[in-house]
Amino acid sequence: MREPGFWWREPGAAAALLAPLGMLYGAVAGSRMRGSGAAAGVPVICVGNFTLGGSGKTPAVIAICELLRQADESPVCLTRGYGGSDAGPRLVDAHNDNAAEVGDEPLLIARVAPTIVARDRVAGAEFARRQGASVIVMDDGLQNPSLKKDFTVAVVDARRGIGNGKVFPAGPLRAPFDVQIGACDALLIVGDGSGADNVAASARSRKLPVWRARLEADAQAVTDIKRPVLAFAGIGDPDKFFASVEALGLNIAGRRVFPDHHRFTAEDAADLVMRADEQGLALITTEKDRARMTGDPAAAALSQRAHVLPVTMRFTDEAVRRTVLDRIARARS
Repeated sequence: MREPGFWWREPGAAAALLAPLGMLYGAVAGSRMRGSGAAAGVPVICVGNFTLGGSGKTPAVIAICELLRQADESPVCLTRGYGGSDAGPRLVDAHNDNAAEVGDEPLLIARVAPTIVARDRVAGAEFARRQGASVIVMDDGLQNPSLKKDFTVAVVDARRGIGNGKVFPAGPLRAPFDVQIGACDALLIVGDGSGADNVAASARSRKLPVWRARLEADAQAVTDIKRPVLAFAGIGDPDKFFASVEALGLNIAGRRVFPDHHRFTAEDAADLVMRADEQGLALITTEKDRARMTGDPAAAALSQRAHVLPVTMRFTDEAVRRTVLDRIARARS
């Protein structure tokens, strides 16, 4: 499903109407978060977010895995594999697996670090240890209490923040904000904007470090595009992708938005290719969208035609590295 627009505006009639359901959902989610988790046997770093929808969590997971590798650690990412059919535990093969089996995000993360898909986080952690993990990087899981976490960082988009501040379905929050931030050790704000200023203030009032990061688009990947583009995306925050495309100087002549984690059908592919041909446009999409096309015959033609715009997360604060490595050392001692 595509997230409703009212989630990201000041609370109005729709949010008020759904508020009772949000209170019920929030009470259950908040109570569940207070549970105690099983020890993994190695340090666990959790990278999560407060809301449904895009925040930059996957690039943050990748950046932290790379940080750990540079520090001579052996990180293994543990993820639920949203959108995939395999419950795991399963070690992801970035070259031969497909998104229908393991989900799109694990395919991207597996390019940088061994990645395990597991609906059962405890079983997944044990599997990660058998793969030689010195540190487990838990993709998502802020709201999941099954595994004990040694360090939890919440990723927030600087422009959208936590939207209207209401719990699903009245808003984008996955549990009451106070409960969620109370389970965090740091806040990572991605990009530019003032939408997360209130979240940052709340974190600082709790003495949590507030870090900044930016997403850098790979300009070299699109240097051969010499005509206007038809940009399409099925991610949590497609506007962020469109802004990145325009920031590189490309002219977006058409946009197509699909629901988050959308699996492209043969009809979708044919429509996009036909529209691009009729208007003389180049096709461009995200790495995550391309990952869902890979190995899927229905989207093969679209996958071959579409340009991909990779993005990389850069931390703007050296304290990220120091703090993460210090917490790992403390967990071991």
